Amino acid sequence: MRTNVNVVVIPMCSTRLPEENLEYLTAKLETLSLSESTLVCLPEAWLAFCKDGQESLEVSKTASLWQAKLSLLCQTQKIWLAAGTMPIYAGDGRYHAASCLFNTAGELVTTYNKIHLFDADVADSAKRYRESEFTQSGNEIQVVDSPFGRLGLSVCYDVRFPGLYQQQRDQGADILLVPSAFTTVTGRAHWLPLLQARAIETQCFVIAAAQVGKHENGRETYGHSVIISPWGDVLANSKLSLQPIQQHIDLNEIDKIRAAMPVLTHNRFKSNYL
Repeated sequence: MRTNVNVVVIPMCSTRLPEENLEYLTAKLETLSLSESTLVCLPEAWLAFCKDGQESLEVSKTASLWQAKLSLLCQTQKIWLAAGTMPIYAGDGRYHAASCLFNTAGELVTTYNKIHLFDADVADSAKRYRESEFTQSGNEIQVVDSPFGRLGLSVCYDVRFPGLYQQQRDQGADILLVPSAFTTVTGRAHWLPLLQARAIETQCFVIAAAQVGKHENGRETYGHSVIISPWGDVLANSKLSLQPIQQHIDLNEIDKIRAAMPVLTHNRFKSNYL
């Protein structure tokens, strides 16, 4: 018999300065007064929402400093932390968009490097996005054990590629983490449908922490951080608010849905993602 687990999602409108964003995160956590084991989830680019890839590259060279600060924060607050993404230097003038998962002892449980890079043209103020110019794509799927079930890590643009999540489901994922910084244009059109589809087809909970609002670099992000059930129901939605959302989720719901509709055993197409 599995249990209810506590999940907190912290939306952010991150600035370009890591110290400001860490201070914001610390202050938000202190207002929550958490008294039980909790998984806290942050958005993509939570540490620094930079003006361009070159600025992110410079931040990436200080990644160990910020990882150490997060480790201490997890020990102090007694939380598991899915730390959205932060740039981590990969060498040769490139960085990984890295999603780091820490436990309550401050240990780095795993790091997922974003696989799918956002090279697209969007009808917004930025017009052109070319993430691959400075970002080194990852190539390893990450599904790890935790007190909150098995967690499958992904980032933002990954959500458009269902094969990744089918592979995570094959590896026993219970909860899919999708930290994001969706544009307002693509967010209005696709954000919720994509997340609900990933939840329904994998029969997993989906937790998607999002950037929200107008950023000092000129970009505007869609927000709507959400927690979605394995049936596709939106259990919590921050919409355009910066207030954290919190939800107790019943992991037994996963087993009930999968027993009633065993799509994994019915699937006649073997996952072969990477």
